[in-house]
Amino acid sequence: MNWIFLAVGLVLGAALGLGIYIPLRKRSLNGRKEEIIAKAEADGENIKKEKILQAKEKFLQLKSEHEQAVSEKNAQLKEAEMKIKQQINTNNQVNENLQRKIKENDSLRQSLQAQKENLERKSEAFDKLRAEANKQIEAIAGMSATEAKNLLMENMKAEARTEAQAYINDTMDEARLNAAKEAKRIVINTIQRTATETAIENAVTTFPIENDDIKGRIIGREGRNIRALEAATGVEIVVDDTPDTILLSAFDPVRREVARLALHQLVIDGRIHPARIEEVVTKVKKQLEDEILETGKRTCIDLGIHGMNIELVRMIGRMKYRSSYGQNLLQHSREVANICAIMAAELGLNVKLAKRAGLLHDIGKVSEEEPELPHALLGMRLAEQYKERPEICNAIGAHHEETEMTSVIAPIVLVGDAISGARPGARREVIESYIKRLKGMEDLAAAYPGVTKSYAIQAGRELRVIVGAEEVSDEQAAVLSTDIAQRIQNEMTYPGQVKITVIRETRSVAYAK
Repeated sequence: MNWIFLAVGLVLGAALGLGIYIPLRKRSLNGRKEEIIAKAEADGENIKKEKILQAKEKFLQLKSEHEQAVSEKNAQLKEAEMKIKQQINTNNQVNENLQRKIKENDSLRQSLQAQKENLERKSEAFDKLRAEANKQIEAIAGMSATEAKNLLMENMKAEARTEAQAYINDTMDEARLNAAKEAKRIVINTIQRTATETAIENAVTTFPIENDDIKGRIIGREGRNIRALEAATGVEIVVDDTPDTILLSAFDPVRREVARLALHQLVIDGRIHPARIEEVVTKVKKQLEDEILETGKRTCIDLGIHGMNIELVRMIGRMKYRSSYGQNLLQHSREVANICAIMAAELGLNVKLAKRAGLLHDIGKVSEEEPELPHALLGMRLAEQYKERPEICNAIGAHHEETEMTSVIAPIVLVGDAISGARPGARREVIESYIKRLKGMEDLAAAYPGVTKSYAIQAGRELRVIVGAEEVSDEQAAVLSTDIAQRIQNEMTYPGQVKITVIRETRSVAYAK
């Protein structure tokens, strides 16, 4: 029961409190509302005044900028106006100067016209005087002016031809003298700078042995070992009474070298019988081929030649075991390469091409094909096959003049080959063939009519022919030297070149008693 009264009391208290709080709350809210509105109106007024001030400042700023822009524009207009006025003044001055020049030109033209008329009058007077003088000269000389002019022109032409021919002769003599001096200088300088060893090759190789007992082992039972060695190498092995020496005889130096190396290994090893001989010879041939290739590579490196086909390099190495008139072919080719390089440098030509052509010029001599072609043409074909440049191929083929020279280095290779081959001591011949060749040259020249004596001198590189002055004229002497040179070239074999000198002289002898 008490709980009910308590609950009712709480409800009534709450209702009474709400009835008092709500009116008070409304009055408090109305008062705050009025304060907020008043404050908002005051803030609005302040913002309005601030914006008005900002607008005024912006207006003043824009007005100032506009006035400044107008001032600058006015200044530019004034400056442009002044320039236009100055240009107008300048144009006026130019027009005045032009007018003055025109007036001066008019006066000058009038003066020139007057001078021209005066000259024309003087020219007419001069023509009349010249015509009268010509008439008087014709009357005195007895010939017309045309005849006199033609005579004078003929005399002047003859005199001009004489002077021109004399000048041409002097120029030609000077050119020949200078060319000969320059050619001699280049050749002498080249020879001095390329001194190499003389001929050292021959057709026999000497193989030393320690004692004569080894000779019997090399010969073998009933000669079977020496026969097997000769059959395997293609070399004749001479075992005679010469102490501690065996001779290996063959024209091919490569075969002699194979036989020498094989004998050396067999003697050191001690086992000498036909099967072992064949085995060693096969092995030595392989080693020699490797050495040949290495020699070719080393030669190209020494001369600064690169990019050559490996087959050509191998052929260069094979030159070491070839000789021509006793001159080692590799040494000869190296010498020609250096000679060609020096001469090309002196003449301002391509040094590398000249050196390459000089090294390859005798490559046809070591070809394994050996067709029936001259070695120069065979070398040219090999160079073309292995993609050498056309000028190098032509130089190789033309170094004995067996094909036409089409490159500038071809004559250099020809001359370099002749210098290397004709150098004293470079080549060697057997004494009998040497004497026979010289005697044949002298007999060939002596067979011509009018020849009194003939001498082969300078190791057969020059043939001097003495002719009778009563039987042979100067013109016939020139023809005789050409005929002898042609016959020697066609009928004889010789290294280098042969100079034929025909000497004709008249001697008058008297005695005072």
